[in-house]
Amino acid sequence: MRLAALLCLTGLPALADPMFVERSDALPVEHIYTGGWDHFVGGGVAIFDCNGDARPDLFAAGGTHPATLLVNRSAPGGDILFDAAKVPEITAATGAYPLDIDNDDVLDLFVLRLGPNLLLRGKGDCTFEDATAALGIETGAAWTTAFTATWEPGQTLPTLAIGNYVDQDHPDAPFGTCDTNWLLRPDGGRYGAPLPLDPGFCPLSMLFSDWRRGGEVMLRLSNDRQYYVRDGYEQMWTLAPLRELGPDDGWDRLQLWGMGIASRDLSGDGRPEVMLTSMGDQVLMTNTGSGFAPTPYEVGATAHRPFTGDDGRPSTGWHAEFGDVDNDGRADLFIAKGNVDQMPDMAMADPNNLLMQRADGTFEEKADVAGVASDHRGRGAGLADLNADGRLDLVVVNRRAPLQVWQNATRGTDNWLTVDPRQSGANRRAVGAFVEVRTAAGTQAQEVTVGGGHAGGQAGPLHFGLGGAETAEVRVIWPDGTAGDWQAVAVNNAHLMRRD
Repeated sequence: MRLAALLCLTGLPALADPMFVERSDALPVEHIYTGGWDHFVGGGVAIFDCNGDARPDLFAAGGTHPATLLVNRSAPGGDILFDAAKVPEITAATGAYPLDIDNDDVLDLFVLRLGPNLLLRGKGDCTFEDATAALGIETGAAWTTAFTATWEPGQTLPTLAIGNYVDQDHPDAPFGTCDTNWLLRPDGGRYGAPLPLDPGFCPLSMLFSDWRRGGEVMLRLSNDRQYYVRDGYEQMWTLAPLRELGPDDGWDRLQLWGMGIASRDLSGDGRPEVMLTSMGDQVLMTNTGSGFAPTPYEVGATAHRPFTGDDGRPSTGWHAEFGDVDNDGRADLFIAKGNVDQMPDMAMADPNNLLMQRADGTFEEKADVAGVASDHRGRGAGLADLNADGRLDLVVVNRRAPLQVWQNATRGTDNWLTVDPRQSGANRRAVGAFVEVRTAAGTQAQEVTVGGGHAGGQAGPLHFGLGGAETAEVRVIWPDGTAGDWQAVAVNNAHLMRRD
């Protein structure tokens, strides 16, 4: 892939280096993801508005420590501020993903656990009720580490994919004993029996995406194959029929220690590229329309070793997420880093990455300049505007170290807007829709998804940096493929786009 094919919507450099101010000391409680070897992985955070006040709240998995719910009280443009919320004690949580599973326009939570998973139905005031049994969700006692969801045509409930790690009950555990993954499909107003997704190679991230923009949603699994199963590989499944793609389908097998998935259109062709985190190279793959191909090393996204200090051993990447940190119209990339625990072949001092996209489509490391190069054992993370100032802030869950929150204080950021698509009936939050934003510099596209990341994700408005553009148009390609009209919208504003 030529570098010029990467996204370059403004052609102008950022006005200033990114800058973040840590606000972790202002958190009302200390949250740490803890546990033994069965919590080496996981540690996700769900970012979502649980009370309808348009401020993103946080639900952080705690492992052996109870999960924590932090309710956002930040004033627009002010310092980030959270209150601790009282929730039932949930331990053994590895992660969580928000979604509106029952189409009442109130966000719910699917909580991943070492043991029975939970579906917590949101009540709209940051309180929840356990709806796992009411929806017929068979939980089992697996070690769940990955999750994604999509709405199939004609269904009221979403289809759920659940990724399970090591089968701890296997006599040969842990090595070579990856558990079976599940697909849960609706059966009326409840879920039917789980359908097995075999073989399983210990997934740490899953994502439903219409990556070819052809109207067919597929299921991607990123597997920690080499640590437990030497013959494992990254997987792609079709839903109709339910089957795994292979070399005969043109799906070349890729092998890595898969930890997380990030997805975003970087080339401007509307098709999402994919970032796969791993132990060693982080692999950015360009979307060819028929498959994916690794980008050249010169793009600057491999992040294969610590960029500071003298620890030259390979890095370990976990949560990856694209976001336009300086609003220049080019998606940047954050990667949470940290040793699994004490793996001697991997770097111990392994700072997070903040890769800023240049005008030529290459990436430049700025985590140290920005002040987010923590070398704690990072796990789950998220980029979200926590104080409604139009700039993406940062949250990172750490293993055996406190959760960290950074406020984006970058000077001279450009224009922006957010888009929150909604429709009536099933799939109220329009999961599977593509939102396109058009300015004189070109068109950006983002897909509404549930899944990806590492053990956590977010539900909320899609954020677009606009560079110096003072006018913009937006349209939504709805999940059924219907294209809405282009609409002129105000920049530096949040926009709720209703299908009707």
